[in-house]
Order: sequence, then structure tokens, then C-alpha cells
Amino acid sequence: MRRIGTRDIVATILIALLAGAVFTSPPLQALQGLSLDILTALRGKITSDNRDPAASPVVVVAIDGETYDTPPFKGSPTQTWTREIGRVLGSIAEGGAKVIGFDVIFPSSIEQSEIPFGDAPLGARMKGFDRDYLIALRQIADGGKLVLGEILSNDHPDTPYTAQRMAAKNNIRALNVHTDADDVIRRMPLSFSIDGKPVPAMAVELAARAVGAKVEIAPSGAAELSGYAIPSAVPNTLTLNFRGMGRDVPTYSFADLRACVEKGDTDFFRRAFDGKVVLLGTILNFEDRKLTSMRLAGGYDGAPGARCALPAPASTAQKARSDVAGVFVHATVVRNLIERDAVTELGFPMRTVLTIVFAAIIACAACLLAPGGALIVWLALTAIYTAAAVGAFVHALALPLTEPALASLAALAMMIGYRFVLADRDERFLRKSFALYLAPEIIETMVASGKMPELGGEMRNVTMFFSDLSGFSSIAETMTPGELVKLMNEYLSAMTDIIESHGGYVDKYIGDSIVAMFGAPADDPSHARNAVRAALKCHEKLAELNAHNPAFAGHGLSHRIGLNSGEAVVGNIGSRRRFNYTVMSDTVNVASRLEGANKYYGTAIMASEATVAQTGDTFAWRELDAIRVMGRGEAIKVFEPLANRGAQSAKQAKVAAAYAEGLACWRAREFAKAADAFAKTANTDPTSALFAKRAQALAANPPPPDWTPVNALEGK
Repeated sequence: MRRIGTRDIVATILIALLAGAVFTSPPLQALQGLSLDILTALRGKITSDNRDPAASPVVVVAIDGETYDTPPFKGSPTQTWTREIGRVLGSIAEGGAKVIGFDVIFPSSIEQSEIPFGDAPLGARMKGFDRDYLIALRQIADGGKLVLGEILSNDHPDTPYTAQRMAAKNNIRALNVHTDADDVIRRMPLSFSIDGKPVPAMAVELAARAVGAKVEIAPSGAAELSGYAIPSAVPNTLTLNFRGMGRDVPTYSFADLRACVEKGDTDFFRRAFDGKVVLLGTILNFEDRKLTSMRLAGGYDGAPGARCALPAPASTAQKARSDVAGVFVHATVVRNLIERDAVTELGFPMRTVLTIVFAAIIACAACLLAPGGALIVWLALTAIYTAAAVGAFVHALALPLTEPALASLAALAMMIGYRFVLADRDERFLRKSFALYLAPEIIETMVASGKMPELGGEMRNVTMFFSDLSGFSSIAETMTPGELVKLMNEYLSAMTDIIESHGGYVDKYIGDSIVAMFGAPADDPSHARNAVRAALKCHEKLAELNAHNPAFAGHGLSHRIGLNSGEAVVGNIGSRRRFNYTVMSDTVNVASRLEGANKYYGTAIMASEATVAQTGDTFAWRELDAIRVMGRGEAIKVFEPLANRGAQSAKQAKVAAAYAEGLACWRAREFAKAADAFAKTANTDPTSALFAKRAQALAANPPPPDWTPVNALEGK
């Protein structure tokens, strides 16, 4: 996670504001509609709101394909159906329907036909044909249960013919719909201005009559019905809530109802229509199809109602379609109003604020995290927000969905661009410039602090690691430059990988020597343990290279490693123009001396008592001696690590036990006993052989009384 500054904060705010303003602007208003479509689809898929059609307050009487294929309607123009329509509607009204609305318009009557028929127009010969139909309309209208439909238009209005208007006592309301720019119906008009006065739309009028109240419409377009303030994000509209995806509205075939009238089954009409709002409309595959917010998931042309007289057609199974019959749009409005279930949308200010906040969160994440991490945050946050939005939509609250998601994605892209062009320019410079010279931890520290490297240091407790190849100069003289470089690269790469894998930092290479430290620059409370583990692993790795790597074949390389722990100054040390992250202190000097002391004792790894103390009981050790290194007056005890505690071999344990016995006698001035003890393993252990020889010499020529068992090393 990167460190952010004032410039980053300002950039985050500006990016969020820009993204939010763009994606909620009028040119992209279609995104608001798309949010409704997606929410409708997700709610339908996730919640499966299968409401009982029998509980629906509105039903549809469908002039459908079955009607067109059933006598007496088959092959007859619809203008000749009026008498049968009147009979069916009369039975529906007598069955207890609250109100009947027409989503079909008969703009003319067959009685008005001027087509010649014999010596007179057809209309003249059909006079009185619509009488029963008009009487039925008047009777229903007298009971306040009839509303005819019309299409308002300045160019091509579509209205019922005059006799129908008179029969219906001018109970006529507009069927016009509200279509968004993408030709999708997501909202419906509440009223229309006729002669300067607001007149309720068809569905609103039907709902008002069903609840026995009048719609109160304010000049602003806000409407209220029986105490229900109709939510209206777009003035004078209602946002449709297709909760049942059309399957919650019972649909009765007009052909079956006409046959039911012939049958005289009045009880059926009472069971089907008592207390219901009835809409008469067409359900055909080629006429009056509407795209709605169900278009993504697919809607249905109602739920097939009970049958009365005719058998159900063989192919009655419905499939979801992107479009639905227009009558179900009006039916949805009626149901939304009666059940007070219209969708509430956030207004423009709240949508904009929510979108900006969402974009700001993602922009902040993109500022703090790597692009991949920020993308994961965007996906997770979008998924969580989508789930919350679907949950809110279950309760008819539509939160913006596409605007926040797309605005935040744009903010993510803009923030990544900002970081690449401006914010991370210095970081890339640091990484590129110092990758080969500084430890990754140092680079990360500089990047996080936002500072360029500078002179300075701090006191840290560290473990120093010094290694050197034994007799390498003489070996190098026998090799070509190419062979020498290949060998050194293989060796240094292998050792460096081990050191760094254990948390160490390689300070420098000096020829075939390696200087490394543990505990800095990255803080490591277990630096001593990790240094010892690295030393043992390096020793094993060199044996493996000698045995299996062709570049090492025939050379039998061996190395010496010195370890010492203590306080040291670590930091950027050098001149003002050129410096390195390195370490300085007596701790470093002692580690260097211990590396050289291996040559005297015939060992591969030597550690100071300070290092041993910090490792606890992690390893099995052999105490070698007490020595005084060049340049230091104080004696220190030195040890050889054998293996992890409990992992030493039987041979190592035997040698260590014999050596410990000899060392104890040595320090007690019992040189003859010491010589005998060291001699037990002198043939296999160079260190024991060295002490056996020293003990024998002192047994023959005892030292003065002030002798101390400390070996003063002369060289480095």
C-alpha cells in the first residue's frame, strides 16, 4: 500500500467529481433506465417473487389469437364483434367488476361504412347493428364502471366514434405511454393537460375508481391517491414496478368468455371478476407490443385464467419475451397504485452524490493499491452494492446501479493513468535506479516515505555474516577469465539466494567474499537464528555445487563463514553524491575476524558467543575456544554450529563430547588429560588435532602461573 500525499487527495476528489458528473449528466441519462432494467432482471432471478394471480386487483380480458381463430370471430372484421363485446362486458359488470377499461379503440362503426352494397352503402344496410353494444356501454357507464381509451395526438389522434363517446357519457381517458429515449417504457404518465386542466391517464382513473377516491394532481405534476403520494422522479410520471414479471395478472380469453355467456354461467363471471379492475385489450404477437424494464429478463403476457366453456388451446405454454402486450403496462400501473407499490427513484441530486461517493471510494483504492488490487476492490464493492440495490428494489426503492459502477470504473482508470503519468513517476525512477544496488526493503521504504535516498543512519541490533573462499587465489590462477567469471557468478548467486531467502541483506561483494547482515534494513527479531540457518545452508549448498555443478568440478571449493551479533550503525553512508546502504561498528570487525579465524581452527563456520546467546536453544553448538582478535582487547568465546537442535549426527555428537572434555581439561591446566581427550577425534577433526598438539606442547613445557586459556590471534 503506497503512501498518499496532498496532491493524491486532490486528484482523488477531482477524479470522483468528474466521473460522477459525467455519468449522471443528461447525455448519459439512459444509464438511469438501464439501472431499472438490470434491477428488475436481478430481482426476478434472485428473489423469484411468484405472487398468486388470484390476489391481483386487476385482470385482463384478452382479444388474443384464440379469439381470432374461434367462430363467430374467425374471418370477421373486428367492427362486427361489437355486439358480442357488449354481451361479454355486460356479464363482467354483472359479475361484480369494479370498473372496466378499454385498451382497444373502435374509431369507426360498421354502420358508418360507405362501401357500396347493392343500391346502397353497406352502412345504411347495417343500421342498428351496434345498438345492443351501445346500450351495454350506457348501462355500464351509468354504474360508473366504464372508461374508454383514446390516443392523444396533435397529428393523428385516435378516439372512439361519436356514438361510443355518447354511450360512455364521455368517460374517456388517454392511453398514451411515456417512452424513454431508447424506446423503452419504464414510467407512465399520471395525467394529461386537456383544455388547460390535468386529466388522469387511463390506468390512474381506473385505480381511482377502484379505491373510491379522486386523484389530486398539483400544478407541478405531483399526484396523490387516497393518501398515497405517488413517487415521481420524472415529473408527472409513475415508475413501473413489474414485480411479478407479468405472471401475476390473470388473463381470460375473450373467446372463452363469449362462449361462457352462451353457456349462461353467471357464477363463473362472479368468481373471476367480482371486485376486480378489468382491462380489455389485445394480446397478439404482431400488434401493440411494448419494450419495458422487463426486457432483459423477459416478461410474460399474464397468467392464463380459469376456463369456462372452451378447452384450452393445445399450445398455451408461455415463454418470456423482451416485449409484452401493451395492456399489461396499464394493468401494472393499476396494480402499483392500488397496492401502493410504485418504484421510488432517487432524485438527480441524490443519484449524483451517491455516484460521486462510489467513484471516490474506488479512486482512493486505486490511489493506495496496485491496479490489480484496486480492480478486485471495485469488483467486490460493486457486487456488495448490487446486492444492496437488489435488496432495496425488493422494497420498491430503485438505487442507481449502472451510474456508480461505470463512474467508479472510469475513476479507477483515470487514477491509474494519473499515477502512471504523475504520481508514480518518482517511484519508477527509484526502482529503476536503485534496484541493482539497494535491498528491495530499502526501495520500498523510500517509496513509502516519498523521499529520495540521503545520508544518515541508525543504531540497530544485527547479525553480521562474512564469508570467503579458501585458497581461491591459487585456484583462480589455473582458470581462464571466462571460467572464473562463470564460477563466481554461480557461487555468488547461490549464496546470495540463500542469504536473502533467510531475510539477510547482501551489503557488498569483495572479490570472492560476501558481506551480509541480518536484522537490517528489514527489522527481524530472529536475525541471529536466520543468520545461522543461512550459514548452515550455504555450507550444504557449496558441497552440492562441488558434487553436481560442472563449473565447480575438480576445484573442491571450501569457504569460511564468520557470524557476530551486536549493535551497529546502519544506513546510507558515503559521500553526498554517492553512497550505499551499509553498516559500521565493532560488530562488523569481529565478524570479519571470526571468518579468518576459521583458517586457524580448521572449521567452516564460526560464531561469537553473542550470536549463540541470541539463538537460544535452536541449534546444537560446539564451543571452540576463547580468543582475542586483532584490534580488540577483550576475549570472546567462539562456537561452531553443528545442526539444528536434535538433528546433529552421531559422529558430530561424539566429536563434540570429546572436544568438550578436552577443552575443560585445557582450561583447568590439565594438559596431559586434555591431550588424551583431543586425541580421541584428532584423526577426523582438524580442531581436535590442533588442540591435541597444543596440549602436548604445554604438558611438556607448562605455562607460567598467570597463563589464561585465551588464544590471541595475530592475523586477520
